[in-house]
Amino acid sequence: MDGHQRLMTALNRQLQADSDLSIAEYRILVLLSEAPHRSMRMSELADGVLSSRSRLTHQIRRLEVENLVRRNTCLEDGRGVIAELTDEGMRRLESAAPGHVEAVRRDFIDLLTPDQLQAIAEVFTRVDRTISHHTP
Repeated sequence: MDGHQRLMTALNRQLQADSDLSIAEYRILVLLSEAPHRSMRMSELADGVLSSRSRLTHQIRRLEVENLVRRNTCLEDGRGVIAELTDEGMRRLESAAPGHVEAVRRDFIDLLTPDQLQAIAEVFTRVDRTISHHTP
């Protein structure tokens, strides 16, 4: 747990220093960039970032102030809210990505052998599947 916390803290610091983004905000931008039309329902986005809807709303509000994301009403049913990555958000993500990838490689990937990385992937895939089946 200590190693995980130190890694996340180091990655968060790097993103904050280089891009003025938290790791949680970076994850939101990544998910939106990979979604069709660079947009997702807020409920799906909350599930994707493993966040409560209220916490996600606060994060999206900050990203909106910086013109990185915009919210729209869902045209399909008029009830849902869609978060959409703006062009500025895409630019900011593309600018932040190289430094983040470098930090992930330096502080995690390059420290491990391919067999160790495979073992970690298998372990956390199993943990994720198990917990997601019994978590509401």
